[in-house]
Amino acid sequence: MDVSAFDFDLPRSLIAERPLVPREAARLLHVGPHALDDAHVGDLPDLLRPGDLLVLNDTKVIPARLRGRRGTAGVEVTLHERIGLSLWKAFARPAKKLAAGDVVRFAEGFAAEVAEKGEAGEVTLAFDCGGEALMAALEAHGELPLPPYIKREHGADDQDRRDYQTIYARDPGAVAAPTAGLHFTPELLRALEHRGMGRETLTLHVGAGTFLPVKVEDTRDHKMHAERGVITPAAAARINAARAAGGRIVAVGTTALRLLESAADEDGTLHPFDGATDIFITPGYRFRMVDVLMTNFHLPRSTLFMLVSAFAGLDRMQSAYAHAMTHGYRFYSYGDASLLERAP
Repeated sequence: MDVSAFDFDLPRSLIAERPLVPREAARLLHVGPHALDDAHVGDLPDLLRPGDLLVLNDTKVIPARLRGRRGTAGVEVTLHERIGLSLWKAFARPAKKLAAGDVVRFAEGFAAEVAEKGEAGEVTLAFDCGGEALMAALEAHGELPLPPYIKREHGADDQDRRDYQTIYARDPGAVAAPTAGLHFTPELLRALEHRGMGRETLTLHVGAGTFLPVKVEDTRDHKMHAERGVITPAAAARINAARAAGGRIVAVGTTALRLLESAADEDGTLHPFDGATDIFITPGYRFRMVDVLMTNFHLPRSTLFMLVSAFAGLDRMQSAYAHAMTHGYRFYSYGDASLLERAP
């Protein structure tokens, strides 16, 4: 498809710089089969049905942005995909200063060698520590990698470290938050449970590639970056059981949806999953598993706007986004949300 079909003009004033407090006070645009309804995230228990199963991504954002030096030259890297205990793919800036074999020093006793140099500013880094020791070094010396459209003069602050994390984050490895989940509070989760909605978790470690613009003119020419995900056998069994009992599968965020669709077979049975997915969903895709999607408002020409257009229909999403902009909805990671019913 022509990428220009997914373009729209978004006023800068609608990009949220901070989330609302409390989190469930954010607005929620319900995109039904025949109408658009304005609501709030706190209304979710009334918008969903008893027996519905919310599927949440429990990945935890790590301080994945590092500033270091190769000799006297300053280098900034953002980790985006873990491929081993001490091996990560990263985007480097400026990448032209790096070559395979170079050593980048981030702090005393903390460095990485460029194991491989790829395309579009990507490098593979072999750190001098791995596992828990590497996570500790990132906590000590790394920065939270806020999306490029959130402007901070000195990078992420202490408030961002609290705000840019879901309350159910458990498994460290993401370099971007699964932002639909940022709206949930303990009170909202209890209200959903009280109304008969179930809850299940999976893990997809969101990569920095989620923010990369689509630079090609045809969607068939775009290459997705892979992200690592896990669905345990027990979780897959519970999701299948909920669906067999007539409950709808409600993906909280595009990351949860992408992993569910990656692990489902043609007849809609979900299988355990442990590996990488680079699934790219555009209009024409036949959804196998997800019935309802809760997600924030996405960038023009982005793979995520393409995904929601595939899920709810391009015409419906163009109308929904026009409505959201006219009525002052807040966009992107810290912004408002939408609840999408799958198109027939």
